[in-house]
Amino acid sequence: MAKPVYSTVLLLLTLLNSVHFSHQLQPFQSNALWEIQQLLNYPSVIGSFYNTWDFCNTEPTTSVTVICYEDNVIQLHIIGNNGVPPLPQNFSIDALFASLVSLSNLKVLSLVSLGLWGPLPDSVGKLSSLEVLNLSSNYFNGFIPVELSYLRNLQTLKLDHNMFTGQVPGWLSSLHALAVLSLKNNSLFGTLPSSIASLDNLRILVMANNRLFGELPDLQNLPNLQVLNLENNHFGPHFPALHNKVVTLVLRNNSFQFGIPIELGSYYQLQKLDISMNEFVGPFFPSLFALPSINYIDVSGNKLTGRLLQNMSCNDELAFLNLSSNLLTGYLPACLQPTFKSRVVMYASNCLSDEEQEQHPSNFCHNEALAVKVLPQKLKYKRHNAKAVVASSIMGGIVGIAVIVSLSFLVIQRRNSTVAGKTVSTRLIMEKVSTLNTVKLQSDARCISETMKLGANLPTYRAFALEELKEATNNFSHTSIMGEGSHGEIYRGKLADGTLVAIRSLKMRKKHSAQTYTHHIEMISKLRHNHLVSALGHCFECCPDDSSVSIIYLIFEFVPNGTLRGCICEGLPGQRLNWTQRIAAAIGVAKGIQFLHTGMLPGVFSNNLKITDVLLDQNLHVKINSYNLPLLAENRGMGGAGVSYPGIKANVRGRANHEDKDDVHDIGIILLEILVGRPIISQNEVMVVKDILQVSNKMDDTARRSIVDPTIIKEYLAESLKTVMDICLRCLSNEPADRPSIEDVLWTLQFAAQLQDPWRVDSHHFHRL
Repeated sequence: MAKPVYSTVLLLLTLLNSVHFSHQLQPFQSNALWEIQQLLNYPSVIGSFYNTWDFCNTEPTTSVTVICYEDNVIQLHIIGNNGVPPLPQNFSIDALFASLVSLSNLKVLSLVSLGLWGPLPDSVGKLSSLEVLNLSSNYFNGFIPVELSYLRNLQTLKLDHNMFTGQVPGWLSSLHALAVLSLKNNSLFGTLPSSIASLDNLRILVMANNRLFGELPDLQNLPNLQVLNLENNHFGPHFPALHNKVVTLVLRNNSFQFGIPIELGSYYQLQKLDISMNEFVGPFFPSLFALPSINYIDVSGNKLTGRLLQNMSCNDELAFLNLSSNLLTGYLPACLQPTFKSRVVMYASNCLSDEEQEQHPSNFCHNEALAVKVLPQKLKYKRHNAKAVVASSIMGGIVGIAVIVSLSFLVIQRRNSTVAGKTVSTRLIMEKVSTLNTVKLQSDARCISETMKLGANLPTYRAFALEELKEATNNFSHTSIMGEGSHGEIYRGKLADGTLVAIRSLKMRKKHSAQTYTHHIEMISKLRHNHLVSALGHCFECCPDDSSVSIIYLIFEFVPNGTLRGCICEGLPGQRLNWTQRIAAAIGVAKGIQFLHTGMLPGVFSNNLKITDVLLDQNLHVKINSYNLPLLAENRGMGGAGVSYPGIKANVRGRANHEDKDDVHDIGIILLEILVGRPIISQNEVMVVKDILQVSNKMDDTARRSIVDPTIIKEYLAESLKTVMDICLRCLSNEPADRPSIEDVLWTLQFAAQLQDPWRVDSHHFHRL
């Protein structure tokens, strides 16, 4: 009898294990979801809710998705069909949000195209965990409720295609984590509040198709802003002040006047530019055709002037160009001729010498340009012609005298400089060229990544005097040398203000002027980030004979606390990084690589990253010490004898099709050392440890525990460890195409940190890492 009983019990246990029970979700949350189902009464949209309480295991569809974590609903997406069929007559928006409030751990809420109507209930402010709120394509009306300001974790707010009225709220600035703000296609009116300019994390700002007007606030202090869409409003008259990292800029059909700022030509990440149907005047800059990322330009319907030439250059990726209805003359550039079938080029209603699209006669553009430029001046001063003539005569005499004096002074100065130039010293030459374009470098060095504050605690990039460096290194004494290689030495120095620095000397093999290196220096000045050992400045030492550069000194911040390997694999067990600190270090490395890939153009790839290139400061904050920057063509291929210099890689490798995935593979090797807690030196060892990790990861926690560093066994949570192992193995995939993107790596590591410590690690914490 014992065997049948045993068999029956075993069968029951098997059946029980095969069934999902809804008690995994807290009962009041199950009730809330059921109430939402009843309120919407939408079989085609939430049909998957019917006849089940097992909401968390409901198969996601394009209409309904419920995502749970442990015993809480954290994401709810319900997408309708433009309110067809309509909601029941007794539908209550307040009742709907009363049910939603029961889902207190909800992080993402999307209720799109459901035909919801009425004012947005104040109770929305009780969803305090929300990070993403999307209520687009409904019929919400009235003012945007101030209770939304209680959602301090909110990162995305989309209220597009509704009927909201009133002004854009000033309290939006209290949502410090806000990265996406989209309020297009409503009936908002008034000006854009200046407080918007304080949203440091804002990446996307969309206010299209409203009734907004007036001058825009100064937005150039929004370093992460990538998309600005203000189409179909009445903003103006001045062009908005923006940071030069903007990717999409749409100002179509507003009231902008005056000229286009010349700074627009330095928006190297700009892909789409639409300033059509405004009142812009003044010169059009053909250099926009050749911006490195541009693929869409529409400047039609303005009064832009200028002469186009056939030999102007264009970006091959430029797919759409509309120059119609301006005052342009000359010839359509050859690069814009219809040789590419996929490229659309429109230029009618200008004064170009082209018969394929209708043009005005050349005198039309000339007369219109005169009217734009001269008439306002004549009207303004019509009543003061007599005074103007007298004043201009007096001014003409003064200017004439000043010109004569200036020319005399220049002749005398040139004679003196000719004599003095024969005895000029190396020191004077160095000081002169070290100031090369310093103002531009200081401006460009403030470049900020699309998602991060970069180099916030670093001093301004500048040119150093050679005497400063001699004083900092005791005249470049042998005792100051930290490393040595074929390019030159690297010194440890201490500036006059007490700042410790690392100074690398690059001895030039060929003679070039300082101007030749301007592009390289500008590039170095932009590589500033919290997770890079960043450059503080440079210094040129020049030959006294011909003023050519003989040595370039690059000054980097000094990071004192050793390498990541030293903090993981060396020292006593109690002194090594714990599991949480190791994940934070890996996140820092991923952020540094992400910046190198996407934070500037062109990106810096194939950085040959090693764990010994990752340093830690006194706060255990990681910084990548060595990355691939092709500074000098003359020095390429000259190895550094194994010495790792801050900031520059000596061996510049050609870019492959999957150039970004080389760095992802290197991160995988670093993650291996983080997991096993011992140095991994050879490629063969990487393969062996990877195979062991792969087998262990497919088994259970006991198997995983057997391979990881014993010092962290009591610290990690199983899911956190498994998540890191999973991404590590994906990074080490043999095929580059199978490796994750750097963004996937970063997201997964942040998720592992949240699994390890969900109460202390939130999105704001990740931003500070």
